[in-house]
Amino acid sequence: MVKNILVINAGIFLIGSFLNINLSQLFGVHYIFSDHFFIFQYVTYMWLHASFIHLFGNMFAVLIFGPMLERVWGSKKFLIFYLITGIGAGLLYGVADTIEKGSLSADTEQFMNEPNPEDFYIYVHNYDVGYNLVKLGDFADEYYDNPNNLSYQSEAVNIVSSIYERMSNIPMVGASGAVFGILMAFGMLFPNTQLMLLFPPIPIKAKYLVFFYGAYELYSEINRSGTDNVAHLAHLSGMLIAFIILKYWARKGRDFY
Repeated sequence: MVKNILVINAGIFLIGSFLNINLSQLFGVHYIFSDHFFIFQYVTYMWLHASFIHLFGNMFAVLIFGPMLERVWGSKKFLIFYLITGIGAGLLYGVADTIEKGSLSADTEQFMNEPNPEDFYIYVHNYDVGYNLVKLGDFADEYYDNPNNLSYQSEAVNIVSSIYERMSNIPMVGASGAVFGILMAFGMLFPNTQLMLLFPPIPIKAKYLVFFYGAYELYSEINRSGTDNVAHLAHLSGMLIAFIILKYWARKGRDFY
């Protein structure tokens, strides 16, 4: 099953690259109120990757940690676990993204109804990650000095509309939710297994590696910068769902230990 997962992910990436097709726009997870949202995206997003590095990082983790889990559980149970953690991570991310984008929608609507220099400045600095902030800062200053100028007002409305369209239609892709679920499961089933890090090349027990990754993802989510486009919450969601699944299986007396 690990081999099949690797082949499917690599195959989809190669097809999209060779045919120059942006599969993410249709099959990546979108904001639930976006015109591009479809429910099947919570399944399809985990088979797509934004770049070769993104693909390699996820599949390398599946290759390293997946085989031992598959040998313990069997192929069918491993696939079920992989799908549940991946889909579940996408769903939890979707809930959080809807809450976050809800404030974006509310602020956009408020500005469109009452465009003014103060709210424009706040909106741009809260939500924009693509425009030149220096250039926008100069425009904001000019708009502030001429708040009733219809030309400046129209330009500000266009900029806010453009930011909203871009921010509300960024798809989330990648198998990271399922991968972090695999990492959590490995740490719980084989906590004292010695692993060798690549950078730096030092040994570390699996349970400490899992703790480090979880703490890093939590820190990154809390202290997210404007240029950070990594779905840290999806990673944490995958770990949480994996923890719940393993505890549930243990309670049911399953023999995967």
